[in-house]
Amino acid sequence: MTGLDPDNWDDLRSLGHRMVDDMIDRLATLRDGPVWRPMPPEIRTALHTDLPAAPTPPEALYDRFRDQIAPYATGNTHPGFMGWVHGGGTGVGMLAELLAGGLNANCGGRDHAPVEIERTVIGWAAEIMGFPADATGVLVTGSSMANMIAVITASRAVADGITLRQRGVGGRQLVGYAAATAHGCIARAFDLAGLGTDALRIIPVDSTHRMDIQALRAAVESDRQQGFEPFIVIGTAGTVDTGSIDDLGAIADIAGQEDIWFHVDGAFGALAMLSRTLRPHLRGLDRADSLAFDFHKWAQVPYDAGCILVREPGRQAAAFAQSLAYLSREDRGLAGNAPWFCDLGPDLSRGFRALKVWMTLGTYGTVRLGQMVDECCAVAAHLARRVDREPLLERLAPVGLNIVCFRVRVPDVELDWLNGELVKDLHESGIAAPSTTMVGGVKAIRAAIVNHRTVAADVDLMVDAVLRLAQERQGLGQRA
Repeated sequence: MTGLDPDNWDDLRSLGHRMVDDMIDRLATLRDGPVWRPMPPEIRTALHTDLPAAPTPPEALYDRFRDQIAPYATGNTHPGFMGWVHGGGTGVGMLAELLAGGLNANCGGRDHAPVEIERTVIGWAAEIMGFPADATGVLVTGSSMANMIAVITASRAVADGITLRQRGVGGRQLVGYAAATAHGCIARAFDLAGLGTDALRIIPVDSTHRMDIQALRAAVESDRQQGFEPFIVIGTAGTVDTGSIDDLGAIADIAGQEDIWFHVDGAFGALAMLSRTLRPHLRGLDRADSLAFDFHKWAQVPYDAGCILVREPGRQAAAFAQSLAYLSREDRGLAGNAPWFCDLGPDLSRGFRALKVWMTLGTYGTVRLGQMVDECCAVAAHLARRVDREPLLERLAPVGLNIVCFRVRVPDVELDWLNGELVKDLHESGIAAPSTTMVGGVKAIRAAIVNHRTVAADVDLMVDAVLRLAQERQGLGQRA
């Protein structure tokens, strides 16, 4: 016996057709089932098996997938999923994953078509975001990795960056700035980059949950007076809690005046650039030195598909490129086509993420995707109006894009506990899956409308369920 190919390709073909048919049927009938369902203990136990020494027919493994895995997935494909910020994916994206798996291309570098497709996608991303045509970039797992690449690139862009790469950051007092509403991955990036979380100055926010610009100016001035070296300021386009957008233009002005790298974490909000009506809210984003965002959120590309863009060519390579004998670039042959994507980030082994982005953008086009972004925001506006009409509900933050934060207010009940329990009740009901967050020191029910399948009727179902479940809990007189 040699190799791992099947003895009968027709059997594998038949199984593949069955898989595709089943998954397309699943997408077509999502509304017929729950958003999410708890995993029974016996199913959870059944998933933990011994390491297989002997072969198992793939048909049997697929039966297990169909019965024990698919019914208990996250649920973010379902129109009732409103928790966190997860895109809903598409059938085209699913098929693109199949094609990419068939090629099994390593896109760390070398001269082959998948690399050119990624270069095309990076060029499209730069055009969408208003970056120069020669901006560099790379597709990564998500904005957490993209933001870390940006922090490292910015730290190496300061004077004597080569020495910094060789000797580390210990001898420099580099500091950066982000609002209190910035995603937790920003502090983690400072940690993993060796800068330390203390090097990240947390700037307070104003009443609209945006970075306080005067506080930023004061922090930079204070740090300079104390001998610190400001190197990066990070604005957020679509905060994780409320969807607020920092005043990117004002931050860009300060960064320019202070000669500080201006980075934008636009994990989901940056793709509002696809919308003609929302694009003005992102004024200043096109002035950033770098930008992190996710195609797997509002662009509906299957997980994972993050992106980092860097305005000035050469900056990423200065931070990440290596010269190694076993990775020598040649003037022709498969080892040609430099620079390689492994020069722009930490990963040498990289999958063909670009194909699902390329097929999604190609299938729908930027005009339709922009309309979809508008539709998500319209559903959020509908939800906000519904919340405002309900006597038992209280909206806790302005709705700038697609996130609505609210809570139930009933007498004689601890409200943070109640709203947390209501979200769990909702999840287990299968009707809807929002998440929770803290806004103004109180627990909020947070509905993020990112799924292209979600319509006004879905958020109305969620509100109806929240009110019914609240009345049931109030009737039980729990947790006064």
